Amino acid sequence: MVRMINNVKTALLLGSMMGIFLLVGAQYGQQGMTIALIFGGLMNLVAWFFSDKIAIAAMQGREVTPETGGELYRMVDELRQRAGLPMPRVYICPHDAPNAFATGRSPRKAAVAVTEGCLRFLSEDELRGVIGHELAHIKNRDTLTSCIAATIAGVLAYLAQWGLFLGGTNNREGSNPLVTLVTFIIAAVGAAMIKAMISRSREYVADADGARIAGSPDGLVSALRKLDAYSRQIPLVQPNPAQNSLFIVEPLVGSSLVNLFATHPPTEKRIAALMYGQ
Repeated sequence: MVRMINNVKTALLLGSMMGIFLLVGAQYGQQGMTIALIFGGLMNLVAWFFSDKIAIAAMQGREVTPETGGELYRMVDELRQRAGLPMPRVYICPHDAPNAFATGRSPRKAAVAVTEGCLRFLSEDELRGVIGHELAHIKNRDTLTSCIAATIAGVLAYLAQWGLFLGGTNNREGSNPLVTLVTFIIAAVGAAMIKAMISRSREYVADADGARIAGSPDGLVSALRKLDAYSRQIPLVQPNPAQNSLFIVEPLVGSSLVNLFATHPPTEKRIAALMYGQ
């Protein structure tokens, strides 16, 4: 059932991307629609086959082996056996901000990545909770959906930014600059809403399943508190904020309108759900 639901979400996500591309292309007539159709189809293929590699490359992930991965590799191997999963690839990312993510279009092509800050600041029990959470995403087949969402959101946000600068001067004769402006705003907001729609509810499920994989919710509860606090103090240096949905705790925090498009539920609500089943 979970796999079917995530397949539907993935199809909806890819279809939404194509729809937004066509909406933007329509502002430039038939030629624009044709270009949008080709480019949208190409981006769907890239998102399907290469979104995991894009995410890992953006975070400068370095793959580790049983010989080089030490306790981290051993922990992932132990917990993936408890979860009944194939061994994922394991990566360490050279960032001080403690965080982690999982990626891959299927459990057999999955990867788990943690930052150096995660290894430095978390205890063994806390790290087990984090790894359990990421393995739960793999088991529930969330990783393909979230990676595609991150890739699409990044592309659409870039497209909107590019269009705001160039759309008013390069659009076809007689087009309304205000319509063009609104179209690209829709593209940017659409990217954010797609990402938020896919990401939020799945975190509660991954938290609960991850706690079971780790053997106790205590480590994950403690890790979430610590990760949330550090995320407010140490910025995660990454070139693509659209990838925030991938991480166990959203790297960029703050108040105001930005929270409307937050990719994660509030950390305190996730902790309450783990502790009290709410």
